[in-house]
Amino acid sequence: QVQLVESGGGLVQAGGSLRLSCTASGSIFNINTMGWFRQAPGKQRELVAVMTTGGNTYAADATKGRFTISRDNVKNTVFLQANSLKPEDTAVYYCHFAALGKTSWGQGTQVTVSS
Repeated sequence: QVQLVESGGGLVQAGGSLRLSCTASGSIFNINTMGWFRQAPGKQRELVAVMTTGGNTYAADATKGRFTISRDNVKNTVFLQANSLKPEDTAVYYCHFAALGKTSWGQGTQVTVSS
């Protein structure tokens, strides 16, 4: 079982930046995918960006050019640098971990962008 601990959410004005981090612990297979999804009120959970241990990245069009995902494989930590934030980026951001066909989720961290 994999546990995920997120940090870095908060309230920011439009145009501002936040950096989210998520650290995985437990039974971690060394080939995996870590990243971020988000869920706004009344909407489905959607992909923000994920990255494999090999460095392949998959990101949503809505965040390309503004959000950057990175990871530290030694520390089993994934980061999301979110710049030029918009009110429509307001959501609960969930850390995601996948390996060997199994998925784990963090508890979520709230990101609120005021206009």
